[in-house]
Amino acid sequence: MAATLPPGTLRLAFYGDDFTGSTDALEVLAFSGLRCALFLSVPTPDQMEALGDFDAIGVAGSSRAMTPAEMDDELPGVLRGLAALPTCFVHYKVCSTFDSAPTVGSIGRVIELSQASFAQPLVPIVAGTPALGRYCLFGHLFARSGTDGQVYRIDRHPIMSVHPVTPMQESDLARHLQQQAALEIGNVPLTWLDAAPTELAERIASMAASYQGIVFDGLTEAHLTATGACLQQMASERDAPLFIVGSSGVEYALTQFWRQQGLAPAADRYDRFEAVDQVLVVSGSASKLSATQIQTAIDAGFREVAIDVEALTIGPETGAAEKQLVRDVVAALADGASVVMHTARGPDDARVARLIQTLRAHGCTAEEARHQSGRMVAEQLARVVNDIVRSHPLRRLVLSGGDTSSRITQVLAPDALEIRARLAPGAPLCTVLSSAPHLRGLELALKGGQMGSADYFVRALRGSTPMA
Repeated sequence: MAATLPPGTLRLAFYGDDFTGSTDALEVLAFSGLRCALFLSVPTPDQMEALGDFDAIGVAGSSRAMTPAEMDDELPGVLRGLAALPTCFVHYKVCSTFDSAPTVGSIGRVIELSQASFAQPLVPIVAGTPALGRYCLFGHLFARSGTDGQVYRIDRHPIMSVHPVTPMQESDLARHLQQQAALEIGNVPLTWLDAAPTELAERIASMAASYQGIVFDGLTEAHLTATGACLQQMASERDAPLFIVGSSGVEYALTQFWRQQGLAPAADRYDRFEAVDQVLVVSGSASKLSATQIQTAIDAGFREVAIDVEALTIGPETGAAEKQLVRDVVAALADGASVVMHTARGPDDARVARLIQTLRAHGCTAEEARHQSGRMVAEQLARVVNDIVRSHPLRRLVLSGGDTSSRITQVLAPDALEIRARLAPGAPLCTVLSSAPHLRGLELALKGGQMGSADYFVRALRGSTPMA
């Protein structure tokens, strides 16, 4: 990679399939000293010029919750827009656990769709993200659990194997993606990553005759740096952006390689952030880790608001339930309390089961009920949170759960997000960029259900330094 790029050229542009994953990728880029921002749609040249020069940009989407038909409607235009940007790489950012299914969030379908905008014979797929406790060995994905700190094969992971919408039942990522699309997927194993760069490039190039995609293994930081070198080599051989699928391991791989080459000095201005008077936490996650984080917040003095998801979504008085929930939360905030409002406290919470059972009683299949329940709850929560933020001046807002975070942020509709500070790996604190008075100065943290330590919500309140 050249030390300098032509004026206006981005080093990387990405599309995140949900908002929590998007801020994860943005965090890696920002912490590597790059100026970047996250948009809600592919930005126009005028938008980017108005906010300043960027080294990288992201687009926060919601395709993780889409059916293939919805992807067919939504993604081709997005991919065309990204392909038209002056950038070296376009990254389709997925969750580091790769949870997806043939019927929802299909990564395989995205690879198929990408061919119309990025006519390349081989799509690199990066799964290992050691910084987040995600490892790929001989094509199989492993992940550390936030509940006990142990590393599990993804199909035996205590959280991801029982995900309410996209449970992971296959650790071999080639097989996992082949269940979603008619693709031949190869593997770049650990044993190749120690080869000389030219030899590795030749091996990868030879795979294009047999495969449409290749999964890169990754166990260590050094493996990711070697992957970054491979990606840079692949991009240098193209006149158009290189399309990549993967976790934030893509950003780690490239920025580590750039840093090795002296092209991306690390930034150190993100380590400290102040405490605030109060925080609103909105959790739409049913993971065990989220349940622990909720309890830790309550033990620290947060006011608990348990949401009746059935009354809010399909009850006879959903409008009244929505207004009452807004009143309850605003009243607690007006009292000076921090609030944690939640739809579930773990995967066995009866609220989730009751909503799914009711949907099935109305004719949905079990799979449709799981999918629709999450979408309906996220939609209603977005309305509720928007009303709360408009009714009570709020400095810091924390959203937990991928679908929940995506929909709420879409409804809040900031112009863009920039990284504010480290809060937890893969789940940073962001600053909202907006001309809307109720959003001006708002800080926003977005996290997946499996991200962060037990005290994540409490840390969001207390900061890294005492409040002056």
